[in-house]
Amino acid sequence: MTSDRNFSQWRPHPWHGLEVGSYPPERVQAYIEISPFDPIKYEVDKATGYLRVDRPQHGSSLPPASYGFIPRTLCGDQVASLCSEAGEGGDEDPLDICVLSGRPINRSEVILNARVVGGLQTIDQGEVDDKIIAVLESDDFFNTAKDISDIPAILIDRLSHYFSTYKIVADNPSPVLVKKIYNAQHAFQVVSAAMKDYLAEFPQD
Repeated sequence: MTSDRNFSQWRPHPWHGLEVGSYPPERVQAYIEISPFDPIKYEVDKATGYLRVDRPQHGSSLPPASYGFIPRTLCGDQVASLCSEAGEGGDEDPLDICVLSGRPINRSEVILNARVVGGLQTIDQGEVDDKIIAVLESDDFFNTAKDISDIPAILIDRLSHYFSTYKIVADNPSPVLVKKIYNAQHAFQVVSAAMKDYLAEFPQD
């Protein structure tokens, strides 16, 4: 039996220590914070890299896909420049990603390889907060999907509805607006811009 000797002695920080992917912006790595079964909003603690409870979901809807972020990306000025209604710029968080798979992944704090097919242009309290849509690499159900048009429309509707409503508090309007759904080519531009934003904020030695 052979062993992989190229390993991390210490646990890498999910945002800064993991690789962005094997062939970005088309194929990326995703760190999953929330599974499709989670009624709790989890988020990586930026200082420690551990998963932190952010808040219980206010409503009854659950995430329709595995939800996390692409390592070594940042939703900053470059990403905001791709949105005509950027307002206050990017939200300065890692670029969010939703990964579809034929069988739901029932746990979080996992890493996976994904193929980018599109995205949602999302504004959260005036800040750009795009959600990349991808499919699990080598997934039997989505293995032919190359673009957002290859995904069943009902799944995109569910994603759009979830992000339009997941921050609603009773008797208050949603602070989140999904402005448009975009295709793979625009998603590639967003991922590339987020990689540039990350390097501008965290220059590499």
